[in-house]
Amino acid sequence: MSAYRDGDKVVVMVPSRLSKAEEEQWIATILERLAERERRRRPTDADLQSRARDLSRRYLHGRADPVSVRWVANQRARWGSCTPDDGTIRLSTRLRGMPGWVVDYVLVHELAHLLIPGHGADFWELVGNYPKADRARGYLEGVAAAAHLPLEADAPDDDVTSIHHGDGLHPGGEFPHEAAG
Repeated sequence: MSAYRDGDKVVVMVPSRLSKAEEEQWIATILERLAERERRRRPTDADLQSRARDLSRRYLHGRADPVSVRWVANQRARWGSCTPDDGTIRLSTRLRGMPGWVVDYVLVHELAHLLIPGHGADFWELVGNYPKADRARGYLEGVAAAAHLPLEADAPDDDVTSIHHGDGLHPGGEFPHEAAG
């Protein structure tokens, strides 16, 4: 049995030996599993907010408390951004559909910026509490490379009042983002 999307439709393939009742039961089960998988891969703003709070508790000792966390469609060159002054975090809709551990990494990165605006050793120590940080950075580097984004950054690490890293990746594997302060 298998299922896949074809535009707006879901195509479900089941063995012909199933009775009509078995077929309907399996189709309902497969559609439910598909819907749940899509919900997990496309969390709502409320899901992001809840996830950010959980990640803060688990990896930042609960010290980062975002006021809002939401998806935005206007970040074409960054994966995420935050404004420490008002506690807001924004994630690019380009992250939707990526593995949850990658989205979690971006959330941890931005949560760490609520506590430390720059990219010094203390910042990376906080981000390093997330066990899949290096793996997620590598994943995002691969996505950026496939999209032909430059791999070098123009902005210096300590310039936290401007948009960091232009359209590229920060040397050392950081993803494009913004920290406004």
